[in-house]
Amino acid sequence: MENAEITERLALIEDRLAALEGPTAPAVTPGDRFFALHGVRDSIGAGTVYAGHVELPTGEVYDWQWGPVPLRTTLDADWATAVGVLSALANPVRLRLLREVLLGTRGATELGALDGLGTTGQLYHHLKQLVSAGWLRSPARGVYEVPGDRVVPLLVILTATAR
Repeated sequence: MENAEITERLALIEDRLAALEGPTAPAVTPGDRFFALHGVRDSIGAGTVYAGHVELPTGEVYDWQWGPVPLRTTLDADWATAVGVLSALANPVRLRLLREVLLGTRGATELGALDGLGTTGQLYHHLKQLVSAGWLRSPARGVYEVPGDRVVPLLVILTATAR
């Protein structure tokens, strides 16, 4: 094959590829309040997505997204498996512990010094429940943190409860 023929064939392929791809829209239209909704609808039709960019007072930054998840996947799932994870949050002391940990109070001794969290035994019971459900982990003895992949989901759940 001659160079001219190769160049011509390559140009034809590029033209076809450009026609197939068509013009592309920006990923997020400035000022579009429903950019996530439009993204889900355009990519999978019916479903959900949640995401967040979090900059904690501790300086930690989390960028996280889940989905899009097709609606059928969620409707067909065994919702009973969510009970343990959700029930761990259904306690005001545990929610306060999670908030304090996100704000930077990480040590069990520091957490125990806060008012309204109960006795040391009660505190450790609540911490154990949160660790078991995956909302906290203990990277070192007596130190707790919210795992990075749980920060945005926790905040999404709390945001979803607002009316």
